[in-house]
Amino acid sequence: MAKFVHSMIRVLDEARSVDFYDRAFRLKIADRLDFDAFTLVYLSNSENTFELELTINKDQSEPYALGNGYGHSAFVVEDLDAEHARFEREGLSPRKLVDFKNGDEPVARFFFVQDPDGYQIEVIQKQGRYR
Repeated sequence: MAKFVHSMIRVLDEARSVDFYDRAFRLKIADRLDFDAFTLVYLSNSENTFELELTINKDQSEPYALGNGYGHSAFVVEDLDAEHARFEREGLSPRKLVDFKNGDEPVARFFFVQDPDGYQIEVIQKQGRYR
């Protein structure tokens, strides 16, 4: 069986990204590896062992082009309304709360937020298949 251990995104400004992920999701630096051409920063929290790897290429001065392939990461929270309000207080610009259904059947309740580099993040109420 394979274990999923991290997902990587390229970011332009290390401090700005570390601050965003700390304020939004309480992800802290678990490790930082500095190389000549790039730096790898691994973020995690006590909720799980999965990590977000930030790659900072030292020669990159322009924002990354994310392309037109829609993708996102997702976090599950205990109290979606409280988190949405906290994101607003933090100035993180969460989008509207959504009650997503398949016909009359509830699927998920969520909102999206964008990180400083334009990556989309879904914040989901802990319920149903999202535990």
